[in-house]
Amino acid sequence: MEKTTKSILVPWDFTGVAENALLHAVRLVKTINATIILLNIANSKKEEASALEKLEQVASDASKKYNVEIKGIVKEGNIFSSIKETAEEISSTFVVMGTHGIKGMQKLTGSWALKVIANSTVPFIVVQGKPEHEAFAKVVLPVDFSQESKEKLRWAVYISAYFKTKMFLFIPFIADKTLLRGTKANLSFARNYLDERDVPYEITVSQQKGKFSEQTIKYASEIDADMVMIMTTKQPRLTDYIFAADEQLIIANSSKIPVMCINPRTNTKKTTGFY
Repeated sequence: MEKTTKSILVPWDFTGVAENALLHAVRLVKTINATIILLNIANSKKEEASALEKLEQVASDASKKYNVEIKGIVKEGNIFSSIKETAEEISSTFVVMGTHGIKGMQKLTGSWALKVIANSTVPFIVVQGKPEHEAFAKVVLPVDFSQESKEKLRWAVYISAYFKTKMFLFIPFIADKTLLRGTKANLSFARNYLDERDVPYEITVSQQKGKFSEQTIKYASEIDADMVMIMTTKQPRLTDYIFAADEQLIIANSSKIPVMCINPRTNTKKTTGFY
């Protein structure tokens, strides 16, 4: 196994959901040449030693099984702060996190995922099941009228460079002329940005009215997309956690498509942007 300085963080709670996330991380590191770091969050200092022993065994077994470098770390804290803090401390390229879909009371798991992701400078790839494809051949980028940062496009270029990904720009049906004008400006910016960097893409405009998050997942399912890439709300409100923000609905989509979540950076100038 080749040594590397890059890392991918996988929150680990010894469940099948975490194992699914590990499988996705293995697929990633074999292409981008990175170390997988399994992170277990302990409730107290007293639990750390036993958790670390157990985690190091998991990491050792998985490292041999998948022939990639895997390490384990345990930290006292809570998932809402410790995951993003650790990812930033070790300069992870991605956090790959498993979650359950929104189904009845399981809506809460979608909301906690959104809370964990919020304000992280490291992108999260949220997964629900095992990988269905070998690579990110098709990635959906929703494009609407909202003002956000260029960060999503930067990551689209990064993913495409490693995985030879084709980006599928998806635009909602918009009747309002002002909102349509903003969407067209965003689309023009995206096209120029991707053209300049030789990233292949395709554009699809929805022909139906309806909730953009639902349309996005429907479209992603129709083209058998490997991932959806979204910008998250800069400062999620309490009502977003309770009533399901659009991001939450996409993250916990019923099609179980992986979702890459990128937070707007607070230290960069706003520009014409994305969902």
